[in-house]
Amino acid sequence: MRPFLAIAYTAPMASAATKQAEAQMTYAQAGVDISAGDAVVQLIKPMLRRTHGPRVFGQHGGFAGMFRLDFNEKLFKKNYRDPVLVACADGVGTKVKLAAEVGVYNTVGIDCVAMNVNDLIVQGAEPLFFLDYLGLHKVIPQQTAEMIAGVAKGCEIAGCALLGGECSEMPDVYAEGEFDLAGFAVGVVELRRAVDPTRVERDDIIIGLASDGVHSNGFSLVRAIIKERGLRLDNTYSELGNQTLGEILLTPTRIYAKPIVKLLSKYKVKRIVSGMAHITGGGLPGNVVRVLPDDLDAVIDTNAWVVPSIFDFLQAQGKIDRAEMLRVFNMGVGFVLIVRPTFADSVVRQLNRQGEHPFIMGEIVKGSGQVTLQ
Repeated sequence: MRPFLAIAYTAPMASAATKQAEAQMTYAQAGVDISAGDAVVQLIKPMLRRTHGPRVFGQHGGFAGMFRLDFNEKLFKKNYRDPVLVACADGVGTKVKLAAEVGVYNTVGIDCVAMNVNDLIVQGAEPLFFLDYLGLHKVIPQQTAEMIAGVAKGCEIAGCALLGGECSEMPDVYAEGEFDLAGFAVGVVELRRAVDPTRVERDDIIIGLASDGVHSNGFSLVRAIIKERGLRLDNTYSELGNQTLGEILLTPTRIYAKPIVKLLSKYKVKRIVSGMAHITGGGLPGNVVRVLPDDLDAVIDTNAWVVPSIFDFLQAQGKIDRAEMLRVFNMGVGFVLIVRPTFADSVVRQLNRQGEHPFIMGEIVKGSGQVTLQ
């Protein structure tokens, strides 16, 4: 189910005239170690199995994973009347460079899952399964397994199956120590329950969910600040408390899947959530605008939540304009819901009970499809 080593071809054999003079070439000499890839496959078996429910079947190590979507058995209770599959793909971005520099490999996998499933649930979908792609200079079995362990952990948090993936050892593409991580998520939603931005109405209330820091956007700017100001990832700074800068920046992206899916499932008839947004690159103005009709605006009170200290630190160190900060980073808001006004307080209470940190941060007014930050 998980072919973790990409093998294109073996180097051609020497001609008959030169066989005696030249040693035979191997794939390992070319930089790709098949044995290391096989070792990783064995290490990750239990990680994948922890994410599998009864709808996953097929043999570990096959060419593709299998997931049964819908069938009439009481065991699953997941029969759909009019199912719509929802799919997305995303990566971790240059945050992986910080992970490689610090030598922490078991958190960016969570980021990878989060960046996908947080997009997927915006449509009201339940995450079903996830696959990842890991490209790297060299397969070091234990280190590579740590990366995939993070992906498996993210899938457990999101409530989806890690169905498979690919690990490509490419020494000619990635420099020593470098790697990249991307993922692909598939979910399902009943057609009538899909979240449609055209349902957003005037006087709807905007609710924000707190982020766990920078998440996985804006790290090219973060890295530029670190380089320009000579900051050290292994140092602590008084403005940031007892954690090192590296530990704070590598805090995984928060996964909102289970709380959102649970919230939506409580309302079988009423559709109290009219829109949602995952706050990624582009910040609040660049993402909330994506779920607004052309005749309505979102007015957001930026004093409605406490901005985590890491953002103030980065802004001060980089001498960054506030508007630029709001355009690049989530500034402490990782996810946004737009809900009917009579249900706003109830939604806040329910999300609080699920361990989230929600806050009312604005409302929908008549306008022209813009986001206003006050």
